[in-house]
Amino acid sequence: QVQLVESGGGLVQPGGSLRLSCAASGSLFRTSAMGWYRQAPGKQRELVATISSVGNTNYTDSAKGRFTISRANFQNTVFLQMNSLKPEDTAVYYCRLSRGGMDYWGKGTLVTVSS
Repeated sequence: QVQLVESGGGLVQPGGSLRLSCAASGSLFRTSAMGWYRQAPGKQRELVATISSVGNTNYTDSAKGRFTISRANFQNTVFLQMNSLKPEDTAVYYCRLSRGGMDYWGKGTLVTVSS
């Protein structure tokens, strides 16, 4: 059984930064791909960034150059550093663990970008 707990969300002004964390329980983390997704009000959940078990990263166009995904296997944690935040980044951010055809999701952390 895997549990994912996101943290680090909050209210930030446009142009500001936040660092999200997602802590995973269990022993699957080190051999699993991880991803950050977000869901804005009234919209579908969308991919933000992924990182493989060996650290290969991918970003959507909206995240490239502003967001950085990383992982600390010794902490069973994946991070999302978000810089130059825009109002359109406002959403609930979720992390996802994928391994062996199984997906696990956290409950999300709210990021609000507003002046």
